[in-house]
Amino acid sequence: MTVLPQDYLLTLQAVRERCYQVYDKSKEGKLVYFDVDESQLPTVVAHVEQVTKKRFGTQFDRIPPHSRLNHFGADRVAALRARWNDAAVDPLEQTRRWIDLIMVSVLVDAGAGQQWVYTATNGEKVGRSEGLAIASLDMFLDGYFSSNKDNKEQVDAAGLEQVTVDQMTRGFQVSVENSMVGLEGRTTLLKDLAGVLKQQPKFFQKGTSVRPGHLADYLLETSSNGTIQVADVWTVVLSLAPMWPARYAIDGVPLGDVWPCACLEDKGNYENMVPFHKLSQWLTYSLLDGMQQSPLHVQIDGLAIMTGLPEYRNGGLLVDHGVLRLKPDALARGLQYAREQNQQDSNIPLFEGSDPLIVEWRALTVVFLDKIHRAMEASLNTSLTLTQVLEAGTWTAGREIAAKLRPAHGGPPIAIKSDGTIF
Repeated sequence: MTVLPQDYLLTLQAVRERCYQVYDKSKEGKLVYFDVDESQLPTVVAHVEQVTKKRFGTQFDRIPPHSRLNHFGADRVAALRARWNDAAVDPLEQTRRWIDLIMVSVLVDAGAGQQWVYTATNGEKVGRSEGLAIASLDMFLDGYFSSNKDNKEQVDAAGLEQVTVDQMTRGFQVSVENSMVGLEGRTTLLKDLAGVLKQQPKFFQKGTSVRPGHLADYLLETSSNGTIQVADVWTVVLSLAPMWPARYAIDGVPLGDVWPCACLEDKGNYENMVPFHKLSQWLTYSLLDGMQQSPLHVQIDGLAIMTGLPEYRNGGLLVDHGVLRLKPDALARGLQYAREQNQQDSNIPLFEGSDPLIVEWRALTVVFLDKIHRAMEASLNTSLTLTQVLEAGTWTAGREIAAKLRPAHGGPPIAIKSDGTIF
């Protein structure tokens, strides 16, 4: 049976296959924007290994999966879990709440800009992804996303419909001095989520209640012996597609995080399109972790089909260590755009998220994350999941080397102009 291109490009299998086609072009010298030096890959692996051992020693079984839950902070997660246990919240409802929280928190996790920071209740100032996570947790606890006066600590469609830019401005502590990129885009995504939840009652409705957390009810009802299939979660996550900006579509089917790549040839069947589904995979990884860490303690099957996440920390790690290097004309174009946009650090090349250069960078990142995963297993002589490698090493190593090379702001070596919906 012939698979239609719009169906194929929405699969996890397509992500890895198309990214490897881009990598093959590097071996043929046919990349458009980057040069590749694989002799530098052992340096990357050594850095990731060093970071992993620093954080976890040799207790590799303690490495958690890469998940939004980690960004809230272990103490905050433990305190919330203890409070719900003390209040005798039943295990299924606790699981619903974790899924509620994870979904809204992932949706606001686009680049906030280098200036924005969040001041937590303990006075700690936190920026970037962790700051966004803690802010979303505090908003969740304050009832920003709930229409239920008896339970502020939930997310429901009616509550999301009531979200305003002014509320989000207060929740994220945005001001003239503490500006955030893409505040309106985040607000729109959350309001759009409300509509999508109502359009998918099979996944998100129980009685009259419409919540992201009812995903737990659906998965438990369809699981076999408490084992949840990644493919089933992916189907649900794809049902959220109508809320993504419709950048590319085939026969009316929006593709989401799928982009044309300049080094691939379109032979008439969209062979030049490369899918990443980064946000959808980040959400899937996080939802799976939420289910596993919930009091239900479910098992997960089919994780290997998922890929590494092609975002600026993982991709920046490769650039900063010299595995990937911008071609001179590409670098010059990015620096010119940074100056035109009055970027704070004009020495960092800037590109739109839809730029074919960014597409090529992201595709190569997916492939090299696979290579780092295999090299880490060989070096440490242990079995690790790709999501453990992402959490223990690559993301942290990417941030570490960025802080070392660019101490003024710790940003990536290639900047992406964000509107709050490019992930």
